[in-house]
Amino acid sequence: MDENLRATYRLKLEKTAKALEKNNMQAFVCENSAEVCSLVSELLREGEQISCGGSMTLVKSGVMDIMRSGKYDFIDRAKASSPEEVGEMYRKAFFCNTYLSSSNAVTEKGELYNVDGNCNRVAAITFGPERVIIIAGRNKVVPDLDAAVSYVKRVSAPANAKRLGLDTPCAEIGECAGVNSDNMCTGCKSGSRICCGYVVTGWQRNKNRIKVILVNEELGY
Repeated sequence: MDENLRATYRLKLEKTAKALEKNNMQAFVCENSAEVCSLVSELLREGEQISCGGSMTLVKSGVMDIMRSGKYDFIDRAKASSPEEVGEMYRKAFFCNTYLSSSNAVTEKGELYNVDGNCNRVAAITFGPERVIIIAGRNKVVPDLDAAVSYVKRVSAPANAKRLGLDTPCAEIGECAGVNSDNMCTGCKSGSRICCGYVVTGWQRNKNRIKVILVNEELGY
């Protein structure tokens, strides 16, 4: 990438990091995935219990490999042998030391915007685990909440539905059925719908419980 463009993205990430800090969330800016992995390794404590939400960002950045390194007590739902065991792991995650996830979008005003199907991820982000580490690529940083809603309906939802092989309109047509509605919650009526719970984190009462790592790379969707 052109270095001038990379520097411009960096300035936007640094501006967003300052806004997150003002909202009581600890923020970091990393230039690439290698820096992210190094930082996550510093933030995690060996032997602590960790869990995570479903996230292509964690996979693509290499953080998932760190979680599965054997250094931590990882509640790994990929090892579940039944839907019932997955559900039990979702519940156990609320008691873990550190929960890792991406955010569907991060606004330049320092807000996290997340949309979830089962809502285990948004629930853990808001309450339960002692600490939450959010990792978001520059592609997820948007000006405001309106832009965040649009990004999820036009990019995140259809891409994730496609990845999961779901029978939803967004997987078929490439955008949410409610993309042209003024209502954030308008969407399809599919039984496979992944946009069920909508959470905006505008302030963290427990200062620095949520730690946000912004990355000057495109990661996830």
